[in-house]
Amino acid sequence: MLKKIDKSWTLFLDRDGVINERKPGDYVRHWEEFNFLKGVKESLRVLNNHFGKILIISNQRGIAKGLIKPEELVRIHSKMLNEIESAGGRIDKIYVCPDMEGENRKPNPGMGLQAIKDFPDIELKKSVMVGDSLTDMEFGRNLGVEINVLLKSTRKDVYERLPPVDLVFDDLSAFTKELPVR
Repeated sequence: MLKKIDKSWTLFLDRDGVINERKPGDYVRHWEEFNFLKGVKESLRVLNNHFGKILIISNQRGIAKGLIKPEELVRIHSKMLNEIESAGGRIDKIYVCPDMEGENRKPNPGMGLQAIKDFPDIELKKSVMVGDSLTDMEFGRNLGVEINVLLKSTRKDVYERLPPVDLVFDDLSAFTKELPVR
């Protein structure tokens, strides 16, 4: 299934639990609380060679709750992107839904539909969604991506045999190792 992936494909990534450690019962509120998961920066460098576009799709309702200021989230993402780029990786764009509900909040496809407007060459039949929750997997199905990949990195409670899940890996590094060598 992953052998057919080339630079014409798009990779959608969740943030918390995929890129960085999740804070159980809380939110990453400041850069000082942001910790990359093991092997993520190296994986993003490798994923650069496989995907034409790499996009982050992230619910961030801590903003709506008043727990994170929008400018602090921008600071977190700016520093995150700098570290990823310094390691040879890239993220083409970050989509964030700060709302408690609505069409942009995963599992609804709004952020993905915005990505398609921003990048009209995205083909959903050549797209992968990687996340660590059923909400991420449902987002992928609702958007119509070809492959939904569930990571067990920080959430061992997620059931991997539910319908929206196509493949399961321990973390982003394990997923990356399954792609053909380039």
